Amino acid sequence: MNPHIASFIVFISIFLFGMTILRVGLKSLSSRKMQHLLYTASSTPLRGLLTGMIVTALLQSSSAVMVITIGLIAAKALTFRQSIGIILGTNIGTTITAELMTLNPDQFTLPLLITGFVLLQLKRPILFSSGTVLFGLGCIFVAMHGLEAMAVPLSSLSLFDHIITETNSSLVYGIGVGTLLTALIQSSTATTGITMGFINQDLLSLPSAIAILYGSNIGTCVTALIASIGSSKDAKLAAYAHVWINLIGVLLFFPFIESFGNLVAYVTSLPDVQLAHVSILFNVFSSLLFLPFTGFLARILEKLHKGSAPI
Repeated sequence: MNPHIASFIVFISIFLFGMTILRVGLKSLSSRKMQHLLYTASSTPLRGLLTGMIVTALLQSSSAVMVITIGLIAAKALTFRQSIGIILGTNIGTTITAELMTLNPDQFTLPLLITGFVLLQLKRPILFSSGTVLFGLGCIFVAMHGLEAMAVPLSSLSLFDHIITETNSSLVYGIGVGTLLTALIQSSTATTGITMGFINQDLLSLPSAIAILYGSNIGTCVTALIASIGSSKDAKLAAYAHVWINLIGVLLFFPFIESFGNLVAYVTSLPDVQLAHVSILFNVFSSLLFLPFTGFLARILEKLHKGSAPI
């Protein structure tokens, strides 16, 4: 295997490891209140959106919240219609991770790793969980630094050079890359992190990076579809709703890729921060656009998938 590709895989693995233990730590700190919050605070679409946003921000994973939501629906603790608000909220909540990744890793990495490692040696649950969170963040920053450093060497390889060239010349191709990569590694955050590494090295244009970001929103739906296998009809409908909401959102805001890019360019000149800001704009606008039509969307999906074969 080419050493550059091997290093790329290693850094992705470190990133996913960091995300996993960060998520575990946050989940431990929040105890079981997350499921209870989802259960009790989703009586209206707006409350569901706010709840989904908060829980996703705390757990740092929209996929994890979707899996919990599907589990609650299967257990008849939530209805399919209640889940739509939560889905809209998860799309907003996950944007916080992208903003965290734009922090200067050189400044935070070593203190986070050392402090996290020390706290991991302590037996008190709250300190141990805090150590898990800090160590996970440190791993993410290590991976981000590595992915950025690997961007230029990887671009010299024919496969990556082809992908970069095609993505820069076709926004639709970029959406496909984001969708496929996210479905493969099961993390839209990791896809965003990889994209940030390439955009910081001027290998990708901002519109191309935004297209990949759009695609990652579609690719992340795969986790919910997998989680709904063998589950109830309403649980499957929630997974389908996740797909349709993200797919329609991408289609609706595809014409605004250039506009989003121009808008965030006024706020900051840093490419990775620009991409993180676009993530917020896209997901907030998309979710708010769907919010008034959750009941209509639910009825359409119930009719559309009425005769669908079980997955």
